Amino acid sequence: MIPVQVLEIPLIEATNESLKGYGYLVDSYEHSDIEIVTWPKQGWREIEQGTGNEGGVTEGSFDTWWDGSILYGQNNAVQHNSEYEEEGGKYILGYSSHPDTLAENTKYTSPTEMYVWHVNYHPDGGQLFFPTKPGAFISHLALPGDDIAPEDFKAFYFDGTKGLYIHPNIWHDGVFPVQEKSSFMGRQGKVHARISVDLKKEFNTYIHFKTSI
Repeated sequence: MIPVQVLEIPLIEATNESLKGYGYLVDSYEHSDIEIVTWPKQGWREIEQGTGNEGGVTEGSFDTWWDGSILYGQNNAVQHNSEYEEEGGKYILGYSSHPDTLAENTKYTSPTEMYVWHVNYHPDGGQLFFPTKPGAFISHLALPGDDIAPEDFKAFYFDGTKGLYIHPNIWHDGVFPVQEKSSFMGRQGKVHARISVDLKKEFNTYIHFKTSI
């Protein structure tokens, strides 16, 4: 059996300049809009103007918590029908040490690194994460395209004073706080189409990044 590889990706400070093409920083949750993508046409006839984009947005908290070396997340803005989700809608976001050699029954300690196994994107609309209280978090992002590879990702570091908006079709997997428990106000397209990649299964690789610049 071939050991799972680990690919470290760069960690860079999140600014509107560094996020260009991926999304942007958000100062106000209340005054933020979500892009909704019009349903794609099937042939040469056009979608009627004002239709195909009426699903609107949905809102709810995006909660994260560390259980030992495992970071869990739960998106309360959408229903939970994915094969990746456990009972109650929670799912594993990442790990603070190599997932294949995790120590059992460990207590929370502030992580210095993270390992990621899964990424996804939403073709129907953008997505907003806005922290309910200050605290650093990280989000790994890649530009659109189904022929994705682990080395296409960059990790962006946020100090927690602003939120993150990502455009439709941007590869991501939520937000990764270093605090033991965190909650974000979330808003996204209500259709919630999701295309996912299991990095371990498809590439035999975990994405890895540091948690401080």
